[in-house]
Amino acid sequence: MSQSTPPSGPPADANPPAAAPAPAAPADQPPVPPQAAAPQGPWQGAPQPGFPVAPPAPAAPARSNFPLGLVASIGAGVVSAILYGLVIGLTKHEIGYAAVGVGFLVGIAAGRVGGRSQTLPVVSVIVSVAAVYLGQLIGEAMIIAKEYGVGFSDVFFDHFSVAQEGWKADADPLTFVFFAVAAYVAFQSARKAGD
Repeated sequence: MSQSTPPSGPPADANPPAAAPAPAAPADQPPVPPQAAAPQGPWQGAPQPGFPVAPPAPAAPARSNFPLGLVASIGAGVVSAILYGLVIGLTKHEIGYAAVGVGFLVGIAAGRVGGRSQTLPVVSVIVSVAAVYLGQLIGEAMIIAKEYGVGFSDVFFDHFSVAQEGWKADADPLTFVFFAVAAYVAFQSARKAGD
């Protein structure tokens, strides 16, 4: 004897609500399009036409670490001053792009490490001007050491005043333009890198 199993699914006489016929619109009004059902399934979080989109998450608060930015700018200033001094000492000329590089390195280091701080761009200006000056003194000491056949450390560490006097004698208006360019680039770089 075999028993029949009831068919699976909804009964034959039941109409699902989506399949129900729409009521007829009065003759004097235009027909209204049927409303779409809310999307179901794995795409449920994706924006769909006709549905509102969730507002974006709030931005993370800007970080600011002034002490770390200060240390980074001083470190970059020392490194870039040495490189700038080597360029001057080897070429016996001040090169404008090298001064721009000093300001850029100091500003980027301060902004990237220190984050958004209103003080770091100003600190970057001071550090970059000091780094350009130190680089020019290093270059001057290298030139003097080559001229007199003595060691660089003898001129720079033992007779620092000789390097300063040589810098004063060689300084011209272009020297101070390099200070201004490095300061401007450092300020802008620190401000943009901190954002």
